[in-house]
Amino acid sequence: MGDLPVLNLLPDEFYEQFLSELAVNRTDDAIRELMPLENRPGLISMLVGKPNSSSFPITSLSFTAQDPNDASKEIAIRLTPEELEVGLQYSPTQGVPEFVDWLYKLQEVSHGRKRGEGWKLSVGNGSQDLLYKAVTSFVNPGDPVFLEAPMYPGVIPLFQTIRCNIYEVETDAKGICSHKLRAMLESWPASNPKPKILYTVPYGCNPTGMTATLERRLEILALAREHNFVILEDDPYFYVYYGTAPRPPSYFSLEREQPDVGRVIRFDSLSKVLSSGLRLGFASGPLTLMRAIDRHSTNANLQPNSMAQILVISVLSRWGHDGFLTHTQRVSEFYRAKRDVFETALRRHLTGLVEWVTPESGMFMWFKLLLTEDDDEEGDSAAAIRTHAFERGVLALPGTVFLPSGRKTAYARASFSLLEPPQVDEALRRLKDAILDARSAAKK
Repeated sequence: MGDLPVLNLLPDEFYEQFLSELAVNRTDDAIRELMPLENRPGLISMLVGKPNSSSFPITSLSFTAQDPNDASKEIAIRLTPEELEVGLQYSPTQGVPEFVDWLYKLQEVSHGRKRGEGWKLSVGNGSQDLLYKAVTSFVNPGDPVFLEAPMYPGVIPLFQTIRCNIYEVETDAKGICSHKLRAMLESWPASNPKPKILYTVPYGCNPTGMTATLERRLEILALAREHNFVILEDDPYFYVYYGTAPRPPSYFSLEREQPDVGRVIRFDSLSKVLSSGLRLGFASGPLTLMRAIDRHSTNANLQPNSMAQILVISVLSRWGHDGFLTHTQRVSEFYRAKRDVFETALRRHLTGLVEWVTPESGMFMWFKLLLTEDDDEEGDSAAAIRTHAFERGVLALPGTVFLPSGRKTAYARASFSLLEPPQVDEALRRLKDAILDARSAAKK
């Protein structure tokens, strides 16, 4: 702790303004609050109603994992009795300690954020679980919020369900259009409260595939200080970056150099690089805000899945952090190859019929359908994708579902993560016919 830099951390009381009524009214679980005391040597605990593990029918568990340095080789893993005991039993709300410790070190390796610098990490049942808890902990019904657009449609209902006043912030190939956000903030009516959170996916955004530049990130951080909002940095594609330029630092990393520190909550996911079915994600952010998320967990589902955490840490502890990063590099190269196949087929079949910007991360292609011959007229991809493309035997998503307002757009999104090259070729050949069908229908 003595070698940690002195950061100008925002005080705990600063965050009271960001907590929702639900978060303020939630109380701690009296049992879980005392669970850490069970680790005291010599203490006999009669605290928690844990089932006796001798009654559990699972007695051993063995599996194999890839060697991160040679994917053709496998590492045999057999859980120790102690590991199995932890996996089958209740565990702390913020996560299994060994797993949490490993993730703290990962945040230091990947983002330069050391444990003890005024932030906290908690594990959840996927980052979506943690995002939901964050939104309900920080936003009241009717509150204004900034959401980048387009955005992942699975997150939009989190804000719509509690009837937020959503303000879309435009993005382009360089990330959030910070100059437009500044214009919105500087012209904000003095009688109306400004949004206190901004939601963004800065790497390989679903659906656009955009990765925010360093310049844009610094401008957004400056606006967060000037206009007092917290950044929800949702980053499931951080480890799926395959751009040719060096990867820009995260908001979580960059804020260490800001005049005050504590305006970023970062959401990470293991779904894209280890397993989507294990449902493990983790959030990192200011102590007060993270404790509000933990309190929601104790009220809602007590804890993240113990067995999933044990399975993952049994792999990660053998790989080490270098092995994990080697594995994620291989994953990113895999998706870069998938992107290249898809983009080659786009050029072959859809040149002149669609426009796109090459993604640098993630597993999606976002393209504009040229549905009219008038360049000044914005088309609507909904009918072309939902009707003509489906009738031609290809399924994709119209861009309107990625916009909180649901307004029409000429854009559409396709995922290239699962398709083999012949499927990509056939899908885009069919999409070409669908666009031509839509053009013909528009002329009638």
